[in-house]
Amino acid sequence: MTSNGQYQGSLQYAVDIVMCIDVTGSMHPVLGNVKKSALVFRDRLESVMHEKGKEISQLRLKVIAFRDFADYADDAIEQTDFLVFPEQAAVFDDFVGRLEADGGGDAPESGLEALALAINADWERGLDRRRHVIVMFTDAPAHPLGSPASTAAHTYPPNIPRSMDELSAQWGYGRSQTAVMDNAAKRLVLFAPDISPWTEISEEWSLAMHFPSKAGHGLEEFEMDEIINTIAYSL
Repeated sequence: MTSNGQYQGSLQYAVDIVMCIDVTGSMHPVLGNVKKSALVFRDRLESVMHEKGKEISQLRLKVIAFRDFADYADDAIEQTDFLVFPEQAAVFDDFVGRLEADGGGDAPESGLEALALAINADWERGLDRRRHVIVMFTDAPAHPLGSPASTAAHTYPPNIPRSMDELSAQWGYGRSQTAVMDNAAKRLVLFAPDISPWTEISEEWSLAMHFPSKAGHGLEEFEMDEIINTIAYSL
């Protein structure tokens, strides 16, 4: 840091964040808080990084909004590409601002499909230091991968794993040789109920944090701070 507060370090820090957001009807009480947190997240992260004497050379955010393929296929997944900040901030703000809590059918939703899409995202592979973060916001359990009611949907994405074992292998569980993310860069943060499959994921997958959520309750400030600190203090 110079005397005027400008960063002059030589390392380049790249941060990619994928936000998987449950936008089914039961999320109506909390979606407003999730949207608010998403919109201010980048500013808070950059502020903390600046305080540590580090600047993010490249910040990209991607949103995957999900409902339920088994209930209504046409809007089961809505997603952005990775958006570069601050250049594409308006695109991000517009997409998040238009999200509405609706649909979903039965209790389980298509959260594992959203997680699979996030794991297989086009993550940054260059620059000196990288952090790849998936944040899941949901108040529901998830349909098992490979469920016929889901896979029969005409919008079901190709190449989604057909079992939890396959998805765990893509994350890098155990000694998997098929992990698709950079092990040194990846982090998973779950704002999800203390039920299957989220409990098992948080217990078995490495580099995963779980903040149990309850339907009708918003995000707590300390929870967003935990995500930000996890990124800032691990780069």
